[in-house]
Amino acid sequence: MATPFLVGVAVATTALAGRYGLLAWQAFKARPPKMRKFYEGGFQSTMTRREAALILGIRESATPDKVKEAHRKVMVANHPDAGGSHYLASKINEAKDLMLGKTKGGGSVF
Repeated sequence: MATPFLVGVAVATTALAGRYGLLAWQAFKARPPKMRKFYEGGFQSTMTRREAALILGIRESATPDKVKEAHRKVMVANHPDAGGSHYLASKINEAKDLMLGKTKGGGSVF
């Protein structure tokens, strides 16, 4: 008499655990993918070497060749002729000029 009761309790417990396990798995699969952490916040009023390096995706101590290569890659993705923003393109150019030491001190046109 006790054996069928214990078997019933075990089956019910297994069913509930399986149900909650499936619900947890579905919730885990439905969560958004973890995105890479990017620099949060807007642009500073006057660009610094740190901000320029963040925009170009390089180190502050990068060589001029690395700066030019990074500038080219970022501009290809954000060029206004390819649907990019004029504002972002001006900030990318400003970052390259600052990293190469060619700043005129005027900042962005925008």
